Amino acid sequence: MTHLTAVTDATFDQTVLSADNTTIVEFWAPWCGPCRALSPILEQLAEEHADTITILKINADENLKSAMEYRAMSLPVMKVFQGGEVVKTIVGAKPKPALEFELAPYLT
Repeated sequence: MTHLTAVTDATFDQTVLSADNTTIVEFWAPWCGPCRALSPILEQLAEEHADTITILKINADENLKSAMEYRAMSLPVMKVFQGGEVVKTIVGAKPKPALEFELAPYLT
């Protein structure tokens, strides 16, 4: 079962910027090997922290408006949103412990 919902340019404002909780958006592309490696880690985090965060994915190739607006030029890149604002950017695939360390302030 997937815990990651896809978002698009058309749904970004409503889904991400209007969210009540902390939302992490992974900008990815199908051709991106590190993106594929990161996906199961994000799945685990989404499941383990479903009560505190929402993790979404956006295909940067198909949603250029959002990718350009949030400067997602190196993939994968994750943007942490709170109150409609980016509060943290994480570039590149990381192992789960390193990602949990980076996201620790938002997981509690």
